[in-house]
Amino acid sequence: MRQVAVIGSSKATPEEEEYKVAYELGKEIAKRGWVVVCGGRGGVMEAVCKGAKEQGGLTVGILPSYTGEEANPYVDIKVRTGMSWNRNPIVVASGDVVVAIGGNWGTLSEIAYAHILGKPTVGYRTHQVEGLKQVQTLEELLDFLEKNIC
Repeated sequence: MRQVAVIGSSKATPEEEEYKVAYELGKEIAKRGWVVVCGGRGGVMEAVCKGAKEQGGLTVGILPSYTGEEANPYVDIKVRTGMSWNRNPIVVASGDVVVAIGGNWGTLSEIAYAHILGKPTVGYRTHQVEGLKQVQTLEELLDFLEKNIC
């Protein structure tokens, strides 16, 4: 089973473009029978999990606490790390490919870990980083995934 790590803004709201794209991406990941892996919290993470769940997909949240209480309601499998931000390399290591949508410093660190680990990585409205393929549409995101998922 293929796994797509989705990283991004924990503050994105349903009214924002990043949330909407993540939600549609989650639906498309599930339709292809792939698994969503993310940090398991709100924003982009919630959106991608919600989209996947609506299509019957499987979602995994790599959570910062030991309790898992911060998990969004669409996470199926809660991995409670107790590691706070130190869980970031685990999130990206768990994906066959990494998608960054929006985000701030945590997302930037995950992009760096993805590059260190040699993961195919694509970005939508995220940090401009050398080696990170930037796309402008959901279709381009999906095309990248289709070509790069192991």
